[in-house]
Amino acid sequence: MQQHFDLLHITRENLLSAIEGLSLQTLNEIPKGFNNNIIWNVGHCLIVQQLLYYRLSKLKYYVEPLWIDKYSKGSRPAEAIEQEEVDIIKRQLIESIDWARRDYENKIFETYHTYTTSFNATLTNIEDAIVFNNIHEGLHLGYVMALKKALY
Repeated sequence: MQQHFDLLHITRENLLSAIEGLSLQTLNEIPKGFNNNIIWNVGHCLIVQQLLYYRLSKLKYYVEPLWIDKYSKGSRPAEAIEQEEVDIIKRQLIESIDWARRDYENKIFETYHTYTTSFNATLTNIEDAIVFNNIHEGLHLGYVMALKKALY
């Protein structure tokens, strides 16, 4: 699983590079034809990873509980977010990899609630979730790049 955590780190570094230097206004702007903005996609990656790993393992997640509804599948930005929230999301993108890697090594993911994603992938254990999450985040990295292109 080490390689999958390494790939997650690479994807998240690419997400952070993609948003580096973007203004708060740009991060919050929803271009015509899109349902979400750049920062929503980044926050969504953080939240979905926590849900796939921790919630489906019946464990407490590390992120702000109020963010679950805000960045979960099917949600949309209700309002622009402030710089403080952007900074926390960016920091936790990397921290959450370390939390998950440590928790996986400590074997805390003892149970897992089987879940079929909207991608039609059935996850039956934490290893499935770790692998699938990388696919999911690659998809949202693509959305971020498309949003940037639509804005510039």
